[in-house]
Amino acid sequence: MKINLSNAVKFENRHNGPTDVEIAEMLETIGASSLEELIDQTVPKSIQLEGPLNLPASQLETDFLVEFKKLASKNKVLKSFIGLGYYDTFVPNVILRNVLENPGWYTAYTPYQAEIAQGRLEALINFQTVVMELTGMELANASLLDEGTAAAEAMGMLFSVKAREKKTATKFFVDEKVFPQTKAVLETRAEPIGIEIVYGSVEELDVTDPELFGVLFQYPDSDGLVRDYSAIVAAARENKVHTAFAADLLALTILTPPGEMGADVVVGTAQRFGVPMGYGGPHAAFFATKEEFKRQIPGRIIGVSLDRAGNKAYRMALQTREQHIKREKATSNICTAQVLLAVMSSFYAVYHGPKGLKNIALRTHGLAKLTANCLKELGFEVGEGEFFDTIKVTLSSHDQAHFSAMAVGAGMNFRYAKDVVFIAFDETKSLQDVKEIINVFATTAGKDPVSLTGNVESLELTLPAALERKTEYLTHPVFNSFHSEHEMLRYIKRLENKDLSLVHSMISLGSCTMKLNATAEMIPVTWPEFGQMHPFSPMDQTAGYQELFANLERWLSEITGFAGTSLQPNSGAQGEFAGLMVIRAYHQDRGESHRNIALIPTSAHGTNPASAVMAGMKVVLVKCDEKGNIDLEDLKAKASAHANDLASLMVTYPSTHGVFEEAIKEICDTIHQYGGLVYMDGANMNAQVGLTSPGNIGADVCHLNLHKTFCIPHGGGGPGMGPICVASHLVPFLPGNPLVKTGGENSVSSISAAPYGSASILPISYAYIAMMGGDGLTNATKMAILNANYIKERLSGHYPILYTGTKGRAAHEMIVDCRGFKEVGVEVEDIAKRLMDYGFHAPTVSFPVAGTLMIEPTESETKAELDKFCEALISIRAEIKEIEDGIADRMNNVLKNAPHTATMVLTGEWNLPYSREKAVFPNANVKENKFWPTVRRIDSAYGDRNLVCSCIPVEEYATEEV
Repeated sequence: MKINLSNAVKFENRHNGPTDVEIAEMLETIGASSLEELIDQTVPKSIQLEGPLNLPASQLETDFLVEFKKLASKNKVLKSFIGLGYYDTFVPNVILRNVLENPGWYTAYTPYQAEIAQGRLEALINFQTVVMELTGMELANASLLDEGTAAAEAMGMLFSVKAREKKTATKFFVDEKVFPQTKAVLETRAEPIGIEIVYGSVEELDVTDPELFGVLFQYPDSDGLVRDYSAIVAAARENKVHTAFAADLLALTILTPPGEMGADVVVGTAQRFGVPMGYGGPHAAFFATKEEFKRQIPGRIIGVSLDRAGNKAYRMALQTREQHIKREKATSNICTAQVLLAVMSSFYAVYHGPKGLKNIALRTHGLAKLTANCLKELGFEVGEGEFFDTIKVTLSSHDQAHFSAMAVGAGMNFRYAKDVVFIAFDETKSLQDVKEIINVFATTAGKDPVSLTGNVESLELTLPAALERKTEYLTHPVFNSFHSEHEMLRYIKRLENKDLSLVHSMISLGSCTMKLNATAEMIPVTWPEFGQMHPFSPMDQTAGYQELFANLERWLSEITGFAGTSLQPNSGAQGEFAGLMVIRAYHQDRGESHRNIALIPTSAHGTNPASAVMAGMKVVLVKCDEKGNIDLEDLKAKASAHANDLASLMVTYPSTHGVFEEAIKEICDTIHQYGGLVYMDGANMNAQVGLTSPGNIGADVCHLNLHKTFCIPHGGGGPGMGPICVASHLVPFLPGNPLVKTGGENSVSSISAAPYGSASILPISYAYIAMMGGDGLTNATKMAILNANYIKERLSGHYPILYTGTKGRAAHEMIVDCRGFKEVGVEVEDIAKRLMDYGFHAPTVSFPVAGTLMIEPTESETKAELDKFCEALISIRAEIKEIEDGIADRMNNVLKNAPHTATMVLTGEWNLPYSREKAVFPNANVKENKFWPTVRRIDSAYGDRNLVCSCIPVEEYATEEV
């Protein structure tokens, strides 16, 4: 046999599921002679690209990791004392290895199917409990994107719940000591919806101003100072003014919580609870508020309910996706969370417990206090007032440059302002670090360093009574039981085993693209060169990140056919908002500020109209025809009717119905004809890559869901990234940041707190593109279309397929119509729950059409896995037929009783009209590898009527496990 020295396996062949043999078999099933013929039957010829993508050649996994390590090494990781809401932290190794680096946690989907997500949901209940108890508030969500956007959500919520006496009030007072990146996000979000931000010192706050509706404080503030706000909050309440705090969770272990001062909202980030800084993200932000605002709180709330056996169970509560219900009347476009990071932070709190967290806080405060005392002894002026972890030291401007160079030489980054330096401590810092800081200051002053010994021995917590926390927190057993690594490991694994993820089976969620998150893509995420970088580190220390950004921006621009890219938006919904704000800025720059009409098809994602309203636009809906396409005549009529005020069209392509609309170029031309711009929702970009592009179609801007098309894991509901790509005329308006130069010459204000959003997960998409290359990415798109059409053909004899293209093909997803089964009492939810018994997560339920399943297999699944999924649905169809034929009871059957748990079939008498085996082993595939749902079907309505959003009391554990 001849030896081939070039016989290494390409990454593309690991990522794309079907083999050449399987491709041939699938093409035969769907009736296409070749893959090229299938693509021509699916993607209109008029929009197909004329040539291949101009991207670097694909790299082997091993070669990529070697080269990428060289790029990462260009980042210089110094000890960060910068603060401003970002702090170094120790990620406990048991959490690092078993959560952050574990596909059982990072490949799970958002817990909409709660019966197979009880592990994540318990971890998120723990997160909410931590936030509620530390902030002193009655309710918390799980979770938001970053502290800046969480503060903006607070502002927006308080604007929407104004007292009747404040109906016309538009002023929102922001303490001048709020973090600068938060101020920038507030400004971006305030102006389009008519809020006037007023900055000033706390002493300048006039709560009697009739135009004032809300206030935001930073606690501790950007100077590091802590003060008692109780009197101010009480006065504000007397005058019908609501108050919000941006607070530090670690500080709240020793400081009086804002809730005890009377706060209405408390926001912040859980980053320093065991999540790396990651050059800005991802981190779980939090939002805590009063019970009275439970219907207005943005984001996802996890609540406690009951399953059919009467046992306690968790599920998402209330308006967890309010924008899909309220659409243009929604107050928030939040559609995602930072679940993986919230899970990490909750485990961090569980692992350390209340005593451990307080010890970390006291040690952090002690290091800051020790440094302050020593610097005073050296003769330096240290800021007056109470502080937690950050001290302010006066330096002359002449000394500052010299001092900064010395600090960097000693491996330390500080934060500088005019004539002052700020030093922020965290749990990773030590007495040795204090010695080095004192040495730098002493050298600058030409003095000998002072001894630490006496200062260390005299350290005490000496906060004023009004500021020292007196209430207990985290008393629940979950925070007091797992402090040894062995017990913590078992707890993590116990929760992980309750959740179905991609490690078990395909998750065929239409619109959500649950594709492979390859291990080689994930490995660099935990490299310190990426994880331990502060987002406001000096630029000359971030060369590796800058090279990564430049390459990724160039690649994404090439893929989308556009001229420029911003990596700042840290979710898909943030990308929508960013795209619309750029369009808005373009019109304003041309003297056409009156253009404020956004045309949106009725089939659009609910975040589209919500984002448009947030960007100050008015939504006009466009009809869809019976085939699911945009009604061209209705579009033209409405574009013409609003010609003078038309700002944009928001369009998803392929459509939300899984079809490449033939008239897309005419649609774009129509909008341009009347002076509007086209925003393309990139949710379905994975059906375009390498075959067509938003730029080629005629769009002006698109956002990309990197957590879909470009392989960032869903993480149980987050993190995500939503960069925007724009045509040349929009490049000047790409978003900026107040602390790091980003964006265009006329950049809109910040969309996210960090300049590059959740930068530390960008290596995942970078790795995917680098290892796939242009040909591999194009083939992935072809495989996605092939797999979708294969499922369509296999199911079409059993279920109606709702929409197809003009030649009978689906795009990368299709909609299965289950509405007809209502005649025999079967709802689409019954099918979704029954799929759990077959070991599968349900496809997307009732979106975009109620009573349907939207199925998207992705390119990463093999024919064998597709067949297992199809056989499960075909078997369920046979079970429905048993009801239709009168063989099975309409109300007491395997679908209505699904899912079936191990407890249900192994204990007590079996009095159901079908066998145990039929319940839990419906086909041979299931017997080989059974996944057991841990609870029976959950009563969501009960949970909403009896809202409980914190850990279940100990006394109820017994009933939970019956």
